[in-house]
This record gives sequence, structure tokens and C-alpha cells, in this order.
Amino acid sequence: MSDKKISRKEFLTYSAALGVTGILGTSLLSSCGRQKYTPLRDPADYYIPELPDKAVDGIELKVGVVGCGGRGSGAVVDLLSAANGIKVVALGDTFSDRLEGLRKDLKEKYSQDVATENCFVGFDAYKKVIDSGIDLVILTTPPAFRPEHFRYATEKGVHAFLEKPVAVDPKGYRTVIAAARQAKAKGLCVVTGTQRHHQRPYVEAFQKIQEGYIGEITGGNVYWNQGMLWYRERQQGWSDMEWMIRDWVNWKWLSGDHIVEQHVHNIDVFLWMSGMKPVKATAFGGRHRRITGDQYDQFSVDFEFENGIHLHSMCRQIDGCSNNIGEYIQGTKGSWNSYSHEIKDLKGNVVWKFDEAAANAAFKQHNPYVLEHVDLVNHIRKGEVINEAEECAVSTLAGIMGREAAYSGGTLTWDEITASQLDYMPAELVMGRMDMSKYTVPVPGTGK
Repeated sequence: MSDKKISRKEFLTYSAALGVTGILGTSLLSSCGRQKYTPLRDPADYYIPELPDKAVDGIELKVGVVGCGGRGSGAVVDLLSAANGIKVVALGDTFSDRLEGLRKDLKEKYSQDVATENCFVGFDAYKKVIDSGIDLVILTTPPAFRPEHFRYATEKGVHAFLEKPVAVDPKGYRTVIAAARQAKAKGLCVVTGTQRHHQRPYVEAFQKIQEGYIGEITGGNVYWNQGMLWYRERQQGWSDMEWMIRDWVNWKWLSGDHIVEQHVHNIDVFLWMSGMKPVKATAFGGRHRRITGDQYDQFSVDFEFENGIHLHSMCRQIDGCSNNIGEYIQGTKGSWNSYSHEIKDLKGNVVWKFDEAAANAAFKQHNPYVLEHVDLVNHIRKGEVINEAEECAVSTLAGIMGREAAYSGGTLTWDEITASQLDYMPAELVMGRMDMSKYTVPVPGTGK
């Protein structure tokens, strides 16, 4: 979390810009004098980001991108939309076609011409990008590589944007935790791709929950159920390694499975809102429709927390099924949901609702993928530290714990998963043949 806390002046300025209804909700205007809430935390103990339309002007930032595929291309465009004075000077990817695609777009659409000598291909491209004299690196390769890339960027004193998730196994989690703490000690800024933390309705809901609007949290449900994601059929001439990386979202060693790669967003929202982390997980999952890879296409997890409350986590990627993406949190005084962005009391009365009209009147930029970069650049240029890596690592490990509980059929504890020696990374990264017999779909239990 950032060391910077929102001041009373900043809060009042934001309140005035957004309008009274945007802060309190229309249903409270006639009863706010009667409502009394007991805060869950003191405002000094949590971070509310400033979310202006664009970052402050300042020093030019030299930026490198490691991972030039769809997410990397999107992230660098978001950064260019978030701030002036951004110069993309280095690109790195495992494959030259992905790199050249982004390089062409940057030149033709954004007048950002990356020199040939600063374009690097291969498994070691991240080192060359980070060593090229950049101020900020965008790390958007498949998640398996994130821990080592972040560790190296921190060692070299480079600010970082880390796409979520930040690891796929406990070893990677521990690497990220260590690098996050080192980055904080060095005064480096790190923002992660858990963009709900920079999405206006989520941020306001977070603040209201901390102010006690739903009371003490007693449980919740989080979902990411959608149709099948993309996949790549193997092409002639592709080695085992090339196929797996080009099809990375379907292989558990590269993506962490979709409970980690995608559903981490929803798990993270509950952990962020509640300020807690799970102590154990019991889960089940399976594979029915996935075409390539070795992972599941559905999970259901019961997360238990220290105070005995439970969170139900559900995710699915199967065409032709009902879809549901969002979060619901229950408290002793009411509940919040992300579908309508409102808080209700125990009788079903709306006591707060995000005022979209007021937000639209006060701001032009509402894309959280852009606003997360606004926050990052603002902290860098103001010389203030923000570090979301450790928080994102905890959410990532919660997803990993749920995944491994489903794979094994056993209940796993937080202590067990943090200490686990599980390491999905192949012993050698070579663009060639691999022992594909190692990549099988997990089957829980022992059977007969």
C-alpha cells in the first residue's frame, strides 16, 4: 500500500467535485443525521487513491515493455493515455513477431519509435530491457515469469507495473514478497494489474465499507463465470515450448490456471475490502470442455478465515453456461454488491449507491486500466512511494491455495501453502522439446 494517506483537504475537494450524492448516496440525504456507523478501520490505516483524469506533468519517464502481446500492448497504450512525457525506449519478448507488432503500432499510432538496438528477443530479453536505462518497466509476460522479472527490476532500481497475477506457485509468491519489501526499502513505486483498486465505484465502496456501512464482515461470494477463453492450435514448426508459450493461458505452469490468472480479481476484491486473508481452503474443480493445455475449466472453493467467516469462490470458463462476474459481501448491518454498486441495510433499503452521473460530471477518465497508471506516474513524479506488490501476492497465493486444494481434493492451510516447495517452472527454459508427459490434468483423491 502507499505510504501516502488522503488528507482531509483532498477528501473534501473530491467530495465537492463528485457532489454530495456521490459520497453519501441519494438515499442517505434524508436520514444521514440519524445514521451512525462504527468504522472498521481508522482512515490513516488504509489508502484511498487520487484519481484525476491524467497524471501530473513532470520528468520524462523512459519506459520498457517486457511481454509485447495483447496485455503488454494494452498496458503501454493505457500508460500513454494516463500521462504526458512518456517515452517507450525498449521492448522485449520471447517472440520477434509479437515484439514487432507492438513496435509497429507504437510508431504508426503513437509516434513512439523504438530503436532496433533496444529491441530484444529471447528468455533473457527482460534483463536487456531493464538494463537499457529505463525508469519504469511494464511486466506483462505470462505470469510464470513475473517473479524473476520483478526481482531483477527491483535489484536494478527500476519502478514497475506488474500485471496480475504475480506468481503461479508458492516459490514465485515468496520471490515477489521479498522483492516487494526490497522495492519499498529502495523507495520504488510498484502498481499491479488489480485495477479494481483504481475503479471509481469500487474505491468508493471500499471507503464506505471501512467507514462501517455494512458493519463487521460476516462472509461473501465472488464469481468469474464466463465462456471459454482463447486457445492456440499447434502449428507446423512449433516446438513444445513455443506452442505452450503461445497457448500460455491454457497451461497451469504458465498461467497458474484460470482461478489464479483471471479469478484473482474477484478474490482480491474480498481480501482488499475485508483486510483479511484466508487460513484454509477446501475445493473441487474439473475439466469438461477445455481443448488445449492441462488445466481445469471450473473451480468452487470454500475459503475460511481466522474469525470463522467463509467466502465462496466460484469460476468457470465453459461456453453455453450461465455467466456471472462480480462480488457480494455480507456484514452485520448490511451488504454490498458490485453489480449495482450499492449498499443495502438488513431490511433491503439502499443506504449508499455510487452516483455515476455525478462521477461523469466531475471526471472524463473512468477506465481503471488507465487510472492505475495515473496513480503510478503521480507517485513516481511526486517522489512518493506506492507498493501494491505484496497485497497482490497475497491475493495470488489465495488463488493458488484454492487451486491446489481442488487439484488434490484435500483441505490446505495458509501456512502449508506459504511453506510449500511447489515450483512449476521447468528446470531449463529452451525453445525446443519438453517432456510433455509431465503436463497432465490433475485428478483429486486416490481412487480405487
